[in-house]
Amino acid sequence: MATLDTTDLTLLRLLRLNARISNAKLAAEVGLSPSTCLRRIRLLERAGVIRGYTALIDHNAGEPAMAVIVNITLERQTEDYLNRFEVAVRRHPEIRECYLMTGGSDYLLRVEAQNAADFERIHTDILSTLPGVLRIHSSFSIRNVLGARRRGSTAAGRS
Repeated sequence: MATLDTTDLTLLRLLRLNARISNAKLAAEVGLSPSTCLRRIRLLERAGVIRGYTALIDHNAGEPAMAVIVNITLERQTEDYLNRFEVAVRRHPEIRECYLMTGGSDYLLRVEAQNAADFERIHTDILSTLPGVLRIHSSFSIRNVLGARRRGSTAAGRS
């Protein structure tokens, strides 16, 4: 897919806010016919711009989990070290996100743990055994400020 136009960008913004929006409503929001809107969405999917859809689960309603942000510094930053680390990270579902970074650390990970004891297990059994790890720095989240986004909610609604 070449470049995204303003209609594509608007479609993506609306889908980020509500991936379950009906095609008819989405089409009306961007000023397209439903068939044209659906065709554009399918093109964005085939081009890999839209990689999938997901459900965001309120951890208070389901299995409670805490997010831990982990900065990893590797012993070396060679292609071999980076590749071995990335292959190993993919094997662990507790590691929900992994970003190659610039700056003070090489990787930023978002890890989900049930509690501090569970994170200790993850740290000991997984993070510290990943290939090439020199330093691990972990920070526990207090709450996800953007995770509370809902249709129609605003910061002014907080009391």
